[in-house]
Amino acid sequence: MLSTELYNLLENDFELSKCTDDWSQISSNSYISTNFRNRYMGILCDNAKEIEKVYTAVFLNNNIVGKILERNEENFLIFTHHPMQWDITKLQCFENLSPDYFPILAKRNISVYTLHTPLDKNGPYSTTMNFVKSLGLTPKSEFYDYFGHKVGIIAKSPFNSIAELTKVAEKTVNHRASLYIYGDSEIKNGTIASIAGGGNIPEVINYIADAGINTMVTGITKCNPYYQPSLDAHEIAKRRGINLIGTTHYSSEKFACIEMVKYFEALGLEAEFIEDKPCLDDL
Repeated sequence: MLSTELYNLLENDFELSKCTDDWSQISSNSYISTNFRNRYMGILCDNAKEIEKVYTAVFLNNNIVGKILERNEENFLIFTHHPMQWDITKLQCFENLSPDYFPILAKRNISVYTLHTPLDKNGPYSTTMNFVKSLGLTPKSEFYDYFGHKVGIIAKSPFNSIAELTKVAEKTVNHRASLYIYGDSEIKNGTIASIAGGGNIPEVINYIADAGINTMVTGITKCNPYYQPSLDAHEIAKRRGINLIGTTHYSSEKFACIEMVKYFEALGLEAEFIEDKPCLDDL
């Protein structure tokens, strides 16, 4: 498929013209397209005229790009949710891809395309929607605006206790989850709230409490000393009796990138999700 044809399909299907984002912290170089520098989404590196295959991943990082380059392939697209790597232990949590990789990507006709806000925006391929479904929960309604779009999901739970839901979450993401018990051990009214990634913030916790919900499932739950909102969220959760279950930034958002494989396959392209390592410090 011509890369321009694929870019146009992504542009229209994910309504990029209705979205905004901010990745001003990303390092600029001659390989990063004007398209991305102007709006922080879409075509990050425009290196391929023909796209023969697509690899999907959560973060654009050295581990993912290194794995892909080992395959010695050309003329493909790397599709990511984030244009940078995540590490909560660093003062600047997002880190740039090593500049050494950019000329290699260009030489081998490998383009990079990133959708952050457009993939967080609730929809069939979105981060929270696919996270909730992976946990066996049933989406009921939406909440919380992020860059002007709803990204949170209120869902019905077949599980009665937070301990049971935590076990299901651990089985789903294949690693330990965090559980902060600040409220009743039973899931109130069989209803939970969820935002994949970094949903543990004061506005969200207050909304959940006001809505009569006592359980929040998200990605990042760490009391991060570098990020005041996370500290405030825990204080509010304690005061208002909201239980928090965390599964890491990566693991809560990877299901969207797995679902994107189906999107590309429906277009007749071979596609594959590339696994990464979750940052357990998020918990």
